[in-house]
Amino acid sequence: MLNRLSRPTALALCAAPVIALLAVAGFAPLPFSVAQPGPTTNVLGKSDGKPVIDISGAPTRPTEGKLRAVTIVATGPDASVHLGDVLDGWFAENRAVMPRDAVYPTGDSTKEVEQHNKQEMKGSQDAATEAALSYLGKPSKDIEVDLQLGDVGGPSAGLLFSLGIIDMLDGDGSGGDVTGGKSIAGTGTIDAKGKVGPVGGVSLKVQAADRDGATVFLVPKAECSDAKASAPKAMKLISVSTLKGTMTALTNMEKGSGAVPTC
Repeated sequence: MLNRLSRPTALALCAAPVIALLAVAGFAPLPFSVAQPGPTTNVLGKSDGKPVIDISGAPTRPTEGKLRAVTIVATGPDASVHLGDVLDGWFAENRAVMPRDAVYPTGDSTKEVEQHNKQEMKGSQDAATEAALSYLGKPSKDIEVDLQLGDVGGPSAGLLFSLGIIDMLDGDGSGGDVTGGKSIAGTGTIDAKGKVGPVGGVSLKVQAADRDGATVFLVPKAECSDAKASAPKAMKLISVSTLKGTMTALTNMEKGSGAVPTC
């Protein structure tokens, strides 16, 4: 003869495996990274007590305003991300949850990722220098440019490096500053021919720029929608695709005439 279980007892027995599963899921590491706005650095200033841009072989000019390279900070490839972290990231406006493989190559350790980012940064710096000197029509063999941004790696500061080099060597070409005295932030890779490419985490980078006082943000054209999603109404978003186009847009913005492509 079978004994009937009361309804509360039956529900408790059925719920037990679910509760156990949720408990395990809560502590199990998940294949995600959680990113948030990182620090910004004025490439016309200093980092770790040293000039971000150091130029020799040509006279430089004093600059005003700021060109802020922006970053994001993400949990490392060796870090454990749990269900609670993911849920917090999904519901927080200043965080983003991304597949770990989209942030770090599969199987890479923190040390390998750092080495990879340093190599990308070096390539980006070389391209930024070549693009800037080519824009100015100056021979690269006579001018040496040393770029450093502390522990920041990756290629996303390329556009800002090129603009900083141009500002220090020539300004806007008519005696003024590239920035027009403003605090301008931005992101974007750049190749030696001056083509600007997209990067990741733009919505978070816009938040970092706003936090640190930037009023203008330079956005790779393909990522305008991401920037608009988090930018305050007071921030001007300029859509960029080439170094020459960026310089034209900044000059026109300062003059108050001519085209300034915005997001």
